[in-house]
Amino acid sequence: MNVFTIALAYVRSRPLHTCLNLTLLALGIAAITLLMLFTEQLEGQMTRNAEGIDMVVGAKGSPTQLILSGIYHLDVPTGNIRLADADALAANPMVKETFPLALGDSFRSFRIVGTNHDYPRHYKVVIAVGTLWENPLEVTLGALVARDLGLTVGDRFIASHGFADGGSAHAQNPYLVTGIFAPSGTVVDRLILTSVQSVWIAHGVSPGTDLAKGNHVDRAEIPHNNEEAADKTSEMHSNDAQEITALLVRFSNPIAAVTLPRVINAQTSMQAALPGYEISRIFKLVGAGIDGFRAFSMVLVVSAGIGIFVALYSALFERRYDIAVFRALGASRRRVLWQFLVEGLLLSFAGALIGLVLGHLIAELTGQWLWREHQLHLSGLTWLPGEVYLIALSLGIGVMAGLLPAIQAYRVDVSEVLSKG
Repeated sequence: MNVFTIALAYVRSRPLHTCLNLTLLALGIAAITLLMLFTEQLEGQMTRNAEGIDMVVGAKGSPTQLILSGIYHLDVPTGNIRLADADALAANPMVKETFPLALGDSFRSFRIVGTNHDYPRHYKVVIAVGTLWENPLEVTLGALVARDLGLTVGDRFIASHGFADGGSAHAQNPYLVTGIFAPSGTVVDRLILTSVQSVWIAHGVSPGTDLAKGNHVDRAEIPHNNEEAADKTSEMHSNDAQEITALLVRFSNPIAAVTLPRVINAQTSMQAALPGYEISRIFKLVGAGIDGFRAFSMVLVVSAGIGIFVALYSALFERRYDIAVFRALGASRRRVLWQFLVEGLLLSFAGALIGLVLGHLIAELTGQWLWREHQLHLSGLTWLPGEVYLIALSLGIGVMAGLLPAIQAYRVDVSEVLSKG
């Protein structure tokens, strides 16, 4: 029998101690794995979706809420701002580019976002099937939207008011799918994009100027399903009532980051929020909880290491006679030493593997729940290079736990032990 077979037999001979130590170590490794997967993916997605957006302008309220709703589409908007005010800001020399956002409707919990063609271009999203929207009440679907809803080019659907199922339906103005975006790994994957005018039409506001193409939309182009819809359209509000939810802004020079937000917040009815600042605040708030959870996970890992050490050390005294017999039969001191080290390594390696599998499984199940509830795409079906260090950490704990018992076994006096029987 080799060292590995003997070590495995001794591990199996104490099932209660083995299960307890494996459980502690696996839970600690699983918790750390879960944290690594979520923080890595969440930070990556937040950074990628905010890249190139220097400022978000919307109604007065919480700047964090404005960022979450305007860039990530994870919160409700703070309100609406007048289109005239947004146009005046877009004309500022310090502003390089703007992307208007008109929110308020959804389809099966996927948000419908009124914007212009520059918005998907900013995220470098390409069309996989069909074309971008061109006319009122035409939409282009994000890749995840098309996949989860089973929609394709040529399909029509009726939007619901609000961001959750159960809102009042805009039955008089169904949307037509003209295209589907290719997967991009950005927020566009889970959005339904259309023109700002389409959102206005759905809410009974005059379409006015087409922000997507820069030309005027004739009321005759607006499709009507019945006389009631036609009468409602004829009673649309004036252009003064035209509003958007938020304006994403790119600066033309660095000075704008210092001056524009202060001017907007102090001298207008709008609010300006800087994504970089707000994101750092979010991670600072969340970071305290993450650090606490990580510390608790390390306590479990260290506890498992102590448990392995206690199990091996107590086993040393129970197996002193066995060790002496092995030595008398020709086993070297080094072989005895390796037997205890291999036992520690077996326990730690098994705990690490169970923990990694458990962590990925919990991450995948939690990610599916987050997708259903909040359309936040996080997956457990990914491998991070840092997980190799978790395995190394576990093996290191196994070596440390088995080192002292192994040294003690190495020093066993064969003649003394055999003479005592």
